[in-house]
Order: sequence, then C-alpha cells, then structure tokens
Amino acid sequence: MSSIVMPQPDERILSRAPQIVAALRQALPDDAVISDLVETRAYECDALTAYRCPPLAVVLPRSTAEVAAAMRVCADMGVPVVPRGAGTSLAGGALPTADCVVIGTMRLNSFLEIDTQNRFARVQTGVTNLSVSAELEPLGFFYAPDPSSQLACTIAGNIAMNSGGAHCLKYGVTTNNLMGATVVLTTGEVIELGGPEMGPQGLDLLGLLCGSEGQLGIVTEAVLKILPRPEGARPVLIGFDDAEVAGECVARIIRSGILPVAIEYMDEPCLRAVEAFARAGYPKCAAVLIVEVEGSAQEISDQIARIRAIADALNPVEFRESRNADEALAIWKGRKSAFGAMGVLGDYICLDGTVPVGQLPFTLRRIGELSRHHGLEVANVFHAGDGNMHPLILFNANEPGQLERAEAFGGDILRLCVEVGGCLTGEHGVGIEKRDLMSTQYGPDDLAIQMEVKDVFDPQWLLNPAKVFPLDASQPFRERVA
Repeated sequence: MSSIVMPQPDERILSRAPQIVAALRQALPDDAVISDLVETRAYECDALTAYRCPPLAVVLPRSTAEVAAAMRVCADMGVPVVPRGAGTSLAGGALPTADCVVIGTMRLNSFLEIDTQNRFARVQTGVTNLSVSAELEPLGFFYAPDPSSQLACTIAGNIAMNSGGAHCLKYGVTTNNLMGATVVLTTGEVIELGGPEMGPQGLDLLGLLCGSEGQLGIVTEAVLKILPRPEGARPVLIGFDDAEVAGECVARIIRSGILPVAIEYMDEPCLRAVEAFARAGYPKCAAVLIVEVEGSAQEISDQIARIRAIADALNPVEFRESRNADEALAIWKGRKSAFGAMGVLGDYICLDGTVPVGQLPFTLRRIGELSRHHGLEVANVFHAGDGNMHPLILFNANEPGQLERAEAFGGDILRLCVEVGGCLTGEHGVGIEKRDLMSTQYGPDDLAIQMEVKDVFDPQWLLNPAKVFPLDASQPFRERVA
C-alpha cells in the first residue's frame, strides 16, 4: 500500500450524490455530465497510475459559460472540484476523490484567434500543446513550450503545472509564454487576467495563476506568446564514458555563455532501453548529451565549434554532428522515445526535482549511491541545461513493498535536490506526489502564506482537494469550512 494518504470522502456529500448529479444535468447539456460508475472509471487517475479513485461525477463542458455553470452548482452544494486537462500529470495533479466532481477541459478545443503581427494566439485550453505549433507552422511561427507529452497534454494542464520541455532552456517554461487567461473562479465568476498587451496594468495575478495546480480556478481560454520559426537549428550528440563527466560538460557549456535551445541528458540504463525500443543508433557509453543550437548557418557553425572544443577537453567517446534534417531527427529519436521505452521495461516513477547546473555531477553520483541503498535501478533522462532532472525509478508494482521502496527512494532524491540548492519540482508540479515533502523546501510561515492566497480565491477550499499542501498544515483551513 502506498504511503500517500488521501482524506476520507465526506459522507454528507456522497449521500446527496443523486441530487448533485441532477443539479448538474439541469444546469448543463445532456451529454456534458457523466455519473455511471463504469464511465467515471476512465477518470479515476492521471499518469501517476499507482493511485486511483473514481469521482462522484464528471463534467465535460464546451464553453466558459458551461464551466461557470458547473462551478456554481458545486459551490452552492459544497462539492469539491478537481480540474482535469488530458490526464497526463505525473504528480497526481488530477487525482479525484470519491466525493468530487471532475471538470475536464478536453472539449474546449477551439482556436479563437491567431495574430502573427502582434505575435499571440488565443485558444481554448483543451487544445493540445502540439496542435498549437501545428496550427502555427504554415504561418512560420511556433509555440515554444514542448513537454514530452505534448502530443496529448493540453494547454490547461500546461498552465496548471507551469510545464516546460526540452526547449525551455532558451525559451522558458509556460509562465514565460503565457500572456493572458480567462479564469472561472469557484463561485462561477469569470475573470480576465493579462492579455495580448505586453505590459498589462495591476498586480501580476497571471503569474500567480500559472503553476497554481488548479487551486485558484479553472482556465478556459489562454493568450499564448508565439514566435517566428528560427532560420535553422541543428543538434549534436556527445557520448561520454563517465556520467559525471557528462554532467561537467553541461556545466561548462552553460558557463561559457553559449545558450543552446536544448541540452538533454540520458544515462546508460536509459540508453539501453531506447536502443531496444527505438533503435536510434546511439553509442554504447555511460551517458549521452543532445545539444541543439539555432540561428543562421554561420551562427550554428560557430556555436557547434565552441561546443566541440568544450567537449573535446573532456575526451568524449563520440561527437556526432547532424548534417541534414534526417540526421537531426535520428539524434532526437531516442530522446523523444525515452519515456515510452522505459515503460517497456516495467513500472516506474518519474521525478522532476531541479538542481543548480554546477551540482549535476555530485547529484548524479549521489543518485547512484541511493539506487544501491534502496536496491532499485534508476535511469536518468532530463533537461540538463537548466538542471531539471528526471530520474526514473524502476520497480515492480505487483511485488508487495516495491512501490513503498520506490516512493522512499524518490523522497530521498527530492530531498537531495533541495539540499544542493534546488527545488522539488521543475515542471511536473507538486500534486499528491510531493505534497508531503513541501515542508522540506518551505517553512511553516511560507506554507501559511501560500494557503492564505488560496483562501482568498477558494474560501470553501473546494478546488483540487488534498493536493500541493501537506494535510496537517492545511487542516486548520479545511476544518474552518467543514
């Protein structure tokens, strides 16, 4: 059994389930409400599949007005609400409770406006991340954040977790590319934050919202910053016989002042998996870096020459420079397949603690030591340029006790990230996975301030229950409205 505890459902709410469902059906179109237990099981978990709980009901609205109607019903009847995008959260950010209503955004999937002159796109937040760039490509533009799940994940979830991706080193994460949002509050009130203007007036509530994990409201529309496609881009692959030396190479590239679009890292266990799965043609070695640069042909050549000089000083086993689009795709093939490849090997927990780049060699060594201590294999594949690590802890979910060992191992890694000057999460969010570790990074006063902010937006504490804040720390707030 997992060590993560969820609160017991409110029997007063469960006893009123038929009335709650009836009120939702009265306020919304016939096909927008799901209450059959068999159908609600499709929403019982997100990508952190070790934890499951079917919700009381699911609402799938098609407009901001329908989201607002559902929120008003839940607020009036005191029913918790769990916002859900595509369900790709790796931190349990969309895990339901038995007494909650899930409000999903996947039917909010329209492109509302594209303005290349002023460089923004207005979308409903159920559109997928990848579809935004696909819509922009014929116009010569793109949307920068590119999570590994971009084929499936939605803008709603990206905003909730402040997601990043391989190219966040140069272009930043979601908060750096979000200009405005339409937000439905727990009361059903609709507010507009930010907008296409470069410097909207007032407090930066948009910055507060992005990364708030569904604790403050549901984002139904977003204004996204779009960028002209670069003149060109080329990746190089660098292989090393020592994982720590690969980490040192990352640190030296960053210290040199070069700003690649991406620096990705894969260690030997991950390389074995992706070769078996994708046959990407990677060298057999302890670690591989993929470094991509962009610009004019001359700029690209100059940057690659500087990166080669840095790598050569560390004796790489291979330095492979892509010469055309096919070779570039081949270099990226294994990295893009990494999470699927690891899934073939068995169950795994994927973490996303972040460390200062200069601490990468030490952190990688300590993760290896922790792996031996806990008796579980770990594979490392991550965004090395900004120190956003993704240790994948392998375990067998069918063997009693292994999930608990994996959780303990993961907790030690995340505490290590904080100890070396980093943080608990770079892009996956806290959810339930890191909820009970928040006191590792934040003191009681820090947590209290964050919970007081939530209290302003959600005074009934109905939004996304049992996430982000440790249950003991949030108990006084929850008891006050019980």
